[in-house]
Amino acid sequence: MADDWISISKAVEHSGYTADYLRTLIRQKQIKGRKVITVWLVSCKSLDGFVKHQDEREDKRGRPKGTVST
Repeated sequence: MADDWISISKAVEHSGYTADYLRTLIRQKQIKGRKVITVWLVSCKSLDGFVKHQDEREDKRGRPKGTVST
């Protein structure tokens, strides 16, 4: 279970989201996170689930992955 937690910087690399957005997701309780002294950690399992859900939502909307709406 301890190896499930990764730093915000690793979570940025893993997900492609910005650190600010990840902290927002933690505050909104959409992903699990915890602060250890001054370092934020993110549950990799929680983040993977969120990313998968977002990908599925975009598929249902008919928008190709990797495109940005304007």
